[in-house]
Amino acid sequence: MRRFPMPGLLILGTLLGTFLFAGTVSAQQSSRCADCHFARPDAPAQEHLRQWDLGPHGRNIVGCQKCHGGNETTTESFLAHRGIVSPMNPDSPVNRVKLPTTCGGCHVGPFVAFQDSRHYQLLQTGDHRGPTCSTCHGEVDGNLLSPKGLESRCNECHGEKGTAPRSDRAKQVRQLYDGLKVVREQVKLAESFIKRVSDKPRKAELMEELDQAKVPLTRAVNAGHKFVYDDLQASLATAQQRAEALLGKLANQPPKR
Repeated sequence: MRRFPMPGLLILGTLLGTFLFAGTVSAQQSSRCADCHFARPDAPAQEHLRQWDLGPHGRNIVGCQKCHGGNETTTESFLAHRGIVSPMNPDSPVNRVKLPTTCGGCHVGPFVAFQDSRHYQLLQTGDHRGPTCSTCHGEVDGNLLSPKGLESRCNECHGEKGTAPRSDRAKQVRQLYDGLKVVREQVKLAESFIKRVSDKPRKAELMEELDQAKVPLTRAVNAGHKFVYDDLQASLATAQQRAEALLGKLANQPPKR
């Protein structure tokens, strides 16, 4: 079913300044590759760099070396780029065949699920019809496609003129991801309400129920990475039922005394 004192202060200040400086250096080191490329307008792939900067990887300072390799501790060009090979090289960690393993180093759940898919099997055999992580999420920007965008992407292969036509598949996917979007918003709303609860035992109880709503939601997301949409729909229905029950309980909570 689908539903959707001065010396002391000086010492303290010195220690605090040292701590903050160390933290700043650490953050700069973790994105030194990007800093260098930003400082050089002639550096290649400027659009790629901007996408990184505006996306979740840039916001979380996941440095270039995390995916491309290289040495982020130096600004000497030859040393910094040692070991980096073209994405077209099968040995590159961002080669389309190896990309799921690279992404899976952080995104473990989706990677494990993706390995159970027919799409992953195609990719491993070298069939270029097999999508990889960047097919849906972009090369570096970490996109979460809208349901409409996902429908369009699915139709590239499964539409009437695609290489593997499947009637109504893309439409079905869009409907399911419309539902997934709704349930995510319900869970997010419930979480924002729970944060305002002052009674600690009640808050703990509500947080437990929130976690129980998130479990099938995660299962639904992983089912999507398997492209097993019956499982996605079933998990989504459970997540929505739990999220709506939780929102109902929050709406009917006793007044503050």
